[in-house]
Amino acid sequence: MSEAFDLIVLGAGPGGYVCAIRAAQLGMRVACVEGRGTLGGTCLNIGCIPSKALLQSTEEFHHAGHALSAHGISIGQVAFDLAKMQARKDAVVEANVKGVEYLFRKNKITWIKGWGRIAAPGRVEVDGATYEATHIVVASGSESTPLQNVGTDEKRILTSTGGLALEAVPAHLVVIGAGYIGLELGSVWRRLGAEVTVVEFLDRILPGMDGEISKQVQRILAKQGLTFRLGTKVTEADATGNQVRLRVQPRDGGETSELSADAVLVAVGRRAVTERLGLAELGVRLDGQGRIATDERFATSVPSIHAIGDAIAGPMLAHKAMDEGTAVAEILAGRVARVNYHAIPGVVYTWPEVAAVGKTEEELKSSGTAYKVGKFPFTATPRARAMGETEGFVKILADAATDEVLGAHILGPDAGTLIAELAMAVAFGASIEDIAEISHAHPTLSEAVKEAALAADGRAIHL
Repeated sequence: MSEAFDLIVLGAGPGGYVCAIRAAQLGMRVACVEGRGTLGGTCLNIGCIPSKALLQSTEEFHHAGHALSAHGISIGQVAFDLAKMQARKDAVVEANVKGVEYLFRKNKITWIKGWGRIAAPGRVEVDGATYEATHIVVASGSESTPLQNVGTDEKRILTSTGGLALEAVPAHLVVIGAGYIGLELGSVWRRLGAEVTVVEFLDRILPGMDGEISKQVQRILAKQGLTFRLGTKVTEADATGNQVRLRVQPRDGGETSELSADAVLVAVGRRAVTERLGLAELGVRLDGQGRIATDERFATSVPSIHAIGDAIAGPMLAHKAMDEGTAVAEILAGRVARVNYHAIPGVVYTWPEVAAVGKTEEELKSSGTAYKVGKFPFTATPRARAMGETEGFVKILADAATDEVLGAHILGPDAGTLIAELAMAVAFGASIEDIAEISHAHPTLSEAVKEAALAADGRAIHL
């Protein structure tokens, strides 16, 4: 007789494991199917967490070699040990995935090890064994999008997985794609001495970010040594020789040329993992991009099957998946829950960091929305001056008639933390006056947020 559960979750990434934990907290008998040898999915194992560990290590190295002298600190010649950096990264990953294992045990969640397939509504098969469930949630995540004529081998032509595991610093790294992943990993290897060339099909970096922010990020990263070739496509890669040879061409046509590199990182985006789950056989409807189509309650076209995270529409962000995991668990328990997609922040962990929530200025212009802008630079922020981290600014976009905060964008130190206040403002329909009236501790970086709100009405104090 097959084992029965109230809920089976397919995938133990951020969306899946959070869904499983919340459902268990709500009294359900829960199982989570995961074929990877550890819990946590792409994010904890080969994505968010290891990349941030390497970013932190290389930031420390760069800071020691380039910034400490301004503070009157002399430490001589600075060197790094890549093997130790990688070992520390692995230790950080292990601590996080072990933490999820502990939470599974604490909440009495059954980890079914293996790759799952939905045989029928309410029935999941894993390596020949069958499990019954009242509800099934697909949280299968995403994988790196391949690039035509550029096959990856994780040795010299890499996805983000291989880009996090290099055993030596490449003399020349070509990054294909100027999004979050490409710029973060390009920054890691540039700080350690690699020549880094970023090739982007579009005519700007960070597509989807506010255009003014994007231009300033490119300027700063160029000062750090990254080279950009925008409006350029890679048509072919040849890794048969000592170096990888790329054929590149202007996006609008024109003469092709060759670009050689010791390693190539393909970072052109990610795609939903929906194959081999039995979805087609069950008639689960997909959208035009191969993602699982769901309604506002995360239900698919087949009763009792729900889906969340990177497998469905929306930004491919771990915290978006976590919010959906919590929401669908609440819904299945008979509660009311929703996700405010307008208030989901995005962060790029370069240095300085980039963070955004809500609408960009381009989106407001396109929609014909009357708006006003408040900006405040970190150069005028006392704490940023004391830190020696004055690059960037805070930008707030508000409705011209109601003062409601419609979007916010930060380029600067610890932007990923500072954006939380503005995400709350967007979520609750706050006005710039609401932000301006709140007392912000002095001296802190958050004062730049208050001053940007004041600047929208032309009354910033320190400008």
